[in-house]
Amino acid sequence: MGESQLWHEVDDYLTGRLLSDVPDDALAAALRDSDAAGLPPIAVSPLQGKLLQLLAQVQGARHILEIGTLGGYSTIWLGRALPADGRLISLERDPGHAEVAVRNIARAGLDRQVEVRVGAALDSLPELADENPPPFDLVFIDADKANNPRYVEWALRLTSTGSLIVLDNVVRGGRVADPDNTDPDVLGTRAALDLIGSHPRLSGTALQTVGAKDYDGFALARVLA
Repeated sequence: MGESQLWHEVDDYLTGRLLSDVPDDALAAALRDSDAAGLPPIAVSPLQGKLLQLLAQVQGARHILEIGTLGGYSTIWLGRALPADGRLISLERDPGHAEVAVRNIARAGLDRQVEVRVGAALDSLPELADENPPPFDLVFIDADKANNPRYVEWALRLTSTGSLIVLDNVVRGGRVADPDNTDPDVLGTRAALDLIGSHPRLSGTALQTVGAKDYDGFALARVLA
């Protein structure tokens, strides 16, 4: 048995033991419809989705920002952590992806709490800041990796002390540690990690992961002030 196959089998085992009570009709439909619409199969895994939900619940998050909606799978996990008066804003560059996501979110019963905004995130974020929203308790960044440092900078502007920033896909199959790799996604990820590690307002860490999404990882950063 190869390593990747083993990772997948263990993920299936853990999912069966730990997520058997999750109401997954809307989640399964979101993945099915995303696949049928031709969206890339890069959504978080069920276990990773549950981790996002638990992080939001531990935070007591009432306001969540997601950068990168795709088909709304992670959005549903995060949205389910919100209280009745909570709000989630998700930013998606691709109108076709956003259309699929809006349908998936509505089917999950979250359309009154979740808003999907269409457009490049670096255009949408200044517009959002101009609205002077309440500080976001959690920001999940899962968009184009070349712009990761700029997304972290915007997350800092839109959060406050105690907020949590989650940055996905920071290991890039190990490429992040290859000094000869100059792909834009790797360079952007390195710059974001350097920013988290050096910024006086952030305390962060990163974890490598294996499983249904093969070999990658994520970073967590808490806003200190």
